[in-house]
Amino acid sequence: MRGWTQRVAIALLVLFAAASVISLCLPISASEQSREAIDARPSLRFPLGTDELGRDRLARLLCGLRLSFLLAPAAACLSTAIAGAIGGVAGWCGGRIERLAMAAADLFVSLPWLFLLITVRAVLPLNVSPAVSVAVTFLLLGILGWAAPARVIRARTRSIAGSDYLLQARASGAGRLRLFLRHLVPNLRPVLRAQFWICVPVYIISEANLGLLGLGVTDPLVSLGGMVRELESQPLSLSHAWIFAPAAVLLLAPVCLHFAWVREGQA
Repeated sequence: MRGWTQRVAIALLVLFAAASVISLCLPISASEQSREAIDARPSLRFPLGTDELGRDRLARLLCGLRLSFLLAPAAACLSTAIAGAIGGVAGWCGGRIERLAMAAADLFVSLPWLFLLITVRAVLPLNVSPAVSVAVTFLLLGILGWAAPARVIRARTRSIAGSDYLLQARASGAGRLRLFLRHLVPNLRPVLRAQFWICVPVYIISEANLGLLGLGVTDPLVSLGGMVRELESQPLSLSHAWIFAPAAVLLLAPVCLHFAWVREGQA
């Protein structure tokens, strides 16, 4: 039975997703500047006020949330696919292939990959287009995050490879390719799904870390990390509590993903 924490987490995620999608149909812009409303307080026109350039904070928050909810799962899907291919083949073939694959995974796990990600992203030109910055940021996240899931998938593959039903299928004359596609891959789906949902919140936070350093998504596109970085130039006081909305969403989204999906996988 799902606990109340899971139900609340799913409700918040649905709310975030619905708000970011509905915002596409509203006449609001994340980049439009209102010169007459610089650093405005919350109002009917601007529910979360405006920033120092007169841009609608709520519109920017919804745009950043939409970007994270679309591209973090895409990066997680890429890294899970790489991990499934490497971990599955390594656990199935064994021997030298398994040793080489796990050595590469150990190397990636031992590296501080967030710093490696920062280094790779920092060598790119600072004036890259927004679309390129988005693609590069999440592509790097997907490529560099495969090692830990691959180790889990390899262990599960080894366990399935020695199972009784697979030995029985092999004794019945099934070839290795048929065993791999018809018996192994379907039984790897639960662990692949679990690794995917583990990666999504990690990538949301990783993009936010890059945004805090000014190495994430570039203007005029908006990311949650970039909005949190803007707090450096804002008066941090309870009288301006609405400016903490991006930080609150950045905290809530990964936590909700954890309780909604990771907890379900453990149940």
